[in-house]
Amino acid sequence: MTDSPLQPHTATPAELRERIAAERRGEPFLVYRDERTAQAIVTLTGDQLSIGRGSGNDVPLPWDDEVSRLHAELERIAGEWTVTDDGLSRNGTYVNELRIAGRHRLRDGDVLRVGRTRLAFRRPAGEGSATPTRAPDTDAAARPPVTPAQRAVLVALARPYRDDDFATPATNQAIADELHLSLDAVKSHLRTLFRRFGIEDLPQNQKRARLVADALQSGEVSIREL
Repeated sequence: MTDSPLQPHTATPAELRERIAAERRGEPFLVYRDERTAQAIVTLTGDQLSIGRGSGNDVPLPWDDEVSRLHAELERIAGEWTVTDDGLSRNGTYVNELRIAGRHRLRDGDVLRVGRTRLAFRRPAGEGSATPTRAPDTDAAARPPVTPAQRAVLVALARPYRDDDFATPATNQAIADELHLSLDAVKSHLRTLFRRFGIEDLPQNQKRARLVADALQSGEVSIREL
């Protein structure tokens, strides 16, 4: 899979909350890592946005010396976001590691690369008329499918994020009460989900927030369902 700034295992709990809050706002946005490797989120407002090493760009990347002063432009056309590098850059612009020529339409989950910097494009479900598509995830393809019961637990786990950007995942007791399950059943479903998403080895205090973020970013659960 293309290395993406959206990968949940590389994010802190605070960064995951920032992404979930951005999802809730419903506007398209970019996610990337700055020169300190801290997460940066840029909401795409208006109809045009520039990316480059120069300080006058909407997304300035001054630390990356492989990025041209004006490297690429994002433009909204008929409700769809596109990226254009029509000879602007010296080293080219890539979408999912394929070099583009001219204008390229962006889809949900696409990863842009300019120089050494990767920027992930997110278009939350329900924004605009197009159906979101995710970048290929070979790890997800190898996972066993989520059962209806497990998915219900995922939705209940994530529900506190519906109204609060800085929420914490629901407790086992809250999930059990909502779904009329025993605590043992909830714990069993969560253990299976931790294994499915490959996070069973994370510290206990990080697993639940990572599971929520991974479920939202993989499309197993959408903000609109919460």
